[in-house]
Amino acid sequence: MVQGHHGMAVWTMRPDYQTYKSPYGPNYKVQPNFHGISYGRALKFGITAGSFGAVAGIFALFFFSDVPKVRKDIMQRMPVIGDYFIREIPPSDNPF
Repeated sequence: MVQGHHGMAVWTMRPDYQTYKSPYGPNYKVQPNFHGISYGRALKFGITAGSFGAVAGIFALFFFSDVPKVRKDIMQRMPVIGDYFIREIPPSDNPF
C-alpha cells in the first residue's frame, strides 16, 4: 500500500477538520462566490467586458462603413448621421 505524507493514503479523502473559532474573535462569514469570483467582481468584469464589446462594435461598424453593403443597409438608415453616408456620383463622372 502506497503511503503519502503523514501515513495517509494518497487517494483517500482528507478528514474534514473544523477550524477553531474563538467566541471573542470577529464574527466573519465567507462571501458567496463561483470558483472564487464574487458577485461584485463578476459585475465589474461584466461591465468592463460589455464596454469593450460596445466600443469594438462601434469601431467595426465605422471601419467597414465604406463597404457598399454596410453603407446602404446599416449606415444610411441611422437617424442622425444617415445622410452623411449617401454617396451620389455626379453625371459628369459617369464613364458611360
